[in-house]
Amino acid sequence: MEFFDNHKKLFGATFLLFIGLTILVAILPAFHNQKNNAPLPNAPVLSDDAVQGKAVYIANGCVACHTQQVRNVDMDKTWGSRPSIAADYAAIHRTDVWRNTATLMGTERTGPDLTSIGTRQPSLEWNLVHLYNPRIVVKQSVMPAYPWLFTFKEQPAANDVVVNVPDEYLKGKKGKVVATRHALQLVAYLQSLKQTPLPDGRPVPEFLYKSEVKKAAAAGAETPGLDGAALYATNCQSCHQANGEGLKGAFPSLKDSKIVLDDNPETMVSIIMNGYNAREKEGYPPMPAVGTDNKLSAEEIAAIMNHEKTSWGNSAKQVTPEQIKTIIEAVKK
Repeated sequence: MEFFDNHKKLFGATFLLFIGLTILVAILPAFHNQKNNAPLPNAPVLSDDAVQGKAVYIANGCVACHTQQVRNVDMDKTWGSRPSIAADYAAIHRTDVWRNTATLMGTERTGPDLTSIGTRQPSLEWNLVHLYNPRIVVKQSVMPAYPWLFTFKEQPAANDVVVNVPDEYLKGKKGKVVATRHALQLVAYLQSLKQTPLPDGRPVPEFLYKSEVKKAAAAGAETPGLDGAALYATNCQSCHQANGEGLKGAFPSLKDSKIVLDDNPETMVSIIMNGYNAREKEGYPPMPAVGTDNKLSAEEIAAIMNHEKTSWGNSAKQVTPEQIKTIIEAVKK
């Protein structure tokens, strides 16, 4: 009983027990998990600009509204080709000895998940316009604008990145909108966010609770069983706009477009599947391979094309899924 009457022995033994349990329960398993959850072998290393951009991303509170985790439910298939696994986060380390990094996985989705935003939206021009004022490209966006990441210059330097902002969003300010170093670094980080494919031979986790395909809200231009207007809004509208007129100096119009109105859909399908950069001299950025990146089916592509061919005053010959399947095989790179 002397042990329980001696407070030094009692508290000393309790302290040693606590330290021992901490090592066994917390520290050793953490080292074990870190060893077993290394980054995927083909995971790219962030560039210096992307590393700095990650700090800008955290400093501006982007983690409060955007997640970086694809759950294993079918509704998350929009954000990545597979559910996220522990290895996707294995390269996220402490900021320094005293500070842990921000929880980039996020806790809510006020905005869309950014796991593969570098694949879904790789355009430098789109990202810069979106950061300056999200309402320019997404009218209903609730995301705050980040004008402090930009500056105005009467005569931009040759190496300055000028952002094409419509006059109504300049609010009377004079000069050209120029992206600052922090804006470019933030976009470099966003462009680096691409889901790493699993190594060959490793089973890909399946998405659960698959949803049924929604029927088209209205008959006519849409491919049966699919809503072309909704698919356009999801995959194309952020650049080409709801009215199909694009954004002057940034994204071309689909209204009265020769490619959209062409009765031969091969060029249009090739652009959707392989991307397009033939109009860079006109100031338009390269278009990503939306069909390939977003894994759109021939039926979905047909629905989108028919929506574009019959909207905004366009009146062109519609396409069929069977026709699109044949063209996709022919234009594959």
